[in-house]
Amino acid sequence: QGGDWRSNVLAFSTDRDLTDGMSFDSMIQDSRCHAAEILGSRKLDNVEITTIPTSGFAIGGRQYLTYMSIRTWNSIPGTWWTNHGGIAYSDDGGSTWVEDPHAKWDNIFGVTNFQVAAAVPAHGYVYLFGTPNTRLGSVALARVPEDRVLEPGAYQYWRDGTWTPVGGYTAATPVVHGPAGELSVRYDAAADRWQMTYLDTAEAAIVVREAASPQGMWSESARLVGVEQHLELYGGFMHPWSTDEDLYFMLSTWSDYNTFLLRARLER
Repeated sequence: QGGDWRSNVLAFSTDRDLTDGMSFDSMIQDSRCHAAEILGSRKLDNVEITTIPTSGFAIGGRQYLTYMSIRTWNSIPGTWWTNHGGIAYSDDGGSTWVEDPHAKWDNIFGVTNFQVAAAVPAHGYVYLFGTPNTRLGSVALARVPEDRVLEPGAYQYWRDGTWTPVGGYTAATPVVHGPAGELSVRYDAAADRWQMTYLDTAEAAIVVREAASPQGMWSESARLVGVEQHLELYGGFMHPWSTDEDLYFMLSTWSDYNTFLLRARLER
């Protein structure tokens, strides 16, 4: 709430042993001991109040972030309006980032898919899971060849049981029905299994689902952590070094804007 507001920062960690927490080695800095804002924003309400990364992945030597450009926060809890969802990239190890002017999904009438997105590379494609703005929508799915990530015209969308570019991102049909907020998806190559976590506002909990393919069928949801344990939870983002049985995820809470590294043992 002060004058040194940075919408987002980036830390590095080489800590592979998550059983005792996670330590950070360094951060992207713009001056000595000052963490840099990696994706800028106008910080003007009803124009662009903030820009928030939602997932990250790498293809070769290039790193990517999905992000949402938020126009304004609504007075109704759990809702906001975005300008668009988009993709940014870095070619210098994360030190500087470019918001690609073409790789974005405009928010048409405030109800469009892929405003809050999670992207996962697998089997030669990048799979893009997305919801509308707010924490109340359903999850849609797109895919693109990994060498064409920044080309919106190259994306196919899962629509009524088939991959098609017809209708574009506004016509994609749900692979998981909402309410779903703060989506996180990972692919476990060792187990050949997909995992999805999100805030289910109806369950008042972070839940997990699993599937054999990105389009599903996705399993019924299982509670990971609920408001009875962390009253003000809203985000549950999976750590990429999780395993098929040990799921580590970062839990966000809203009033103090704190985060917790949690571990769940998955029993099937």
